[in-house]
Amino acid sequence: MNKLLTGVAVGVVLGILFAPDKGSATRQKIADQGRDLKDRFSDFVDGLTNQFEEAAEDAQEFAAKTKEAMR
Repeated sequence: MNKLLTGVAVGVVLGILFAPDKGSATRQKIADQGRDLKDRFSDFVDGLTNQFEEAAEDAQEFAAKTKEAMR
């Protein structure tokens, strides 16, 4: 996954650098793309965190129910 994100970032930067535009506009585009990539990655990590928390809660509930059923 890390290689994929790196490849996407490099591709975006190279695409912007080779586009005919003023230097200031190119730098702004790179900065915008960097912020967008950072936001997407943050959302991805937040989603994974939520999934792990839900799985942990489900496992705790299952363990409690199993323990109660064993009595």
